[in-house]
Amino acid sequence: MKGKPMLKFFQLLFLGGSIALPPAAGLAQPYPSKPIRMIVPNAPGGLADVAARLVAGKLSESFGQQVVVDNRVGAGSTIGTLAAVRATPDGYTVLTVFDSHATNPHLFSKLEYDTLNDLAPVSLLVRGPMLLVATPQLPASNVQEFVKMAKSKPGAINFLTVGPGSPARLFMELFKSGAGIDVTMVSYKGAGPAMADLMSGQVDIMFGTIPTVGSFVKSGKLKALAITSEKRNEFAPGVPAMNEVIPGFRAEVWVGMFAPVKTPADIIAKLNAESVKVLATADLKARFAEQGLETVGSTPAQLDQWLRFESDRWGKVIRDNRITLE
Repeated sequence: MKGKPMLKFFQLLFLGGSIALPPAAGLAQPYPSKPIRMIVPNAPGGLADVAARLVAGKLSESFGQQVVVDNRVGAGSTIGTLAAVRATPDGYTVLTVFDSHATNPHLFSKLEYDTLNDLAPVSLLVRGPMLLVATPQLPASNVQEFVKMAKSKPGAINFLTVGPGSPARLFMELFKSGAGIDVTMVSYKGAGPAMADLMSGQVDIMFGTIPTVGSFVKSGKLKALAITSEKRNEFAPGVPAMNEVIPGFRAEVWVGMFAPVKTPADIIAKLNAESVKVLATADLKARFAEQGLETVGSTPAQLDQWLRFESDRWGKVIRDNRITLE
């Protein structure tokens, strides 16, 4: 007789416990179920920020959840990058960086993160060439003439840059070694004074992004000698590619998306798929074309390969030329 009440007790206990059990994992809300934070370790208005905001707007529509850009500026983009490395790897924090991400390990004596191993690649978003432009007073109308002039007057020609580790500086070092020329660097703290001195002839030449120098080329205040893409480009009609004079020369600025390294693979795949989809839309392609940028939408593996290639190549340039941030 005692067995039946005891059996009933356990049946009721089981029933009560089953009611209190949490929902099965398979019934969890699909990703994303809340806003995503997109860290940009650079100031508003820069290349990485512009790209991030354009992509974030489209991803917000695609996901049905807000993708909010969070500018974490400082220490050459390393503060924001470290914040992403330390974020919870749940897919609700991503990082959007530009090309300095590949060069920082070679410019800083110590970083608090491993660039190649502490972040999971999602997608290479966009990339684009720079223009080699000169003051109108320079007696050279193309790269061949410029190289000839530079070789006849070693160190006499000045090129400007706005930072020792900037793409403009690194591109010029690559150009110098490829062409076998010697030119003198003149460093500026801001783009405004630099551009004014270039147009007035105080300095001779620079590499600049198409949004920065394109309008000056069109107005005749600067002249374009070459574009750094592998071949001639629709962003600068009629301008020859550096590769035509220096075989193998190709250098581009770029923006990529990463996530904390332990972010689940299925979430990385979802972020990648949606990024590739929005980058393929006609309106986003057009918006980036206005910035002289081509949409890419790579696989995570392709971004990883790209980052390692860029890190190795520019690391050698930095070491060979003893470039530091000091």
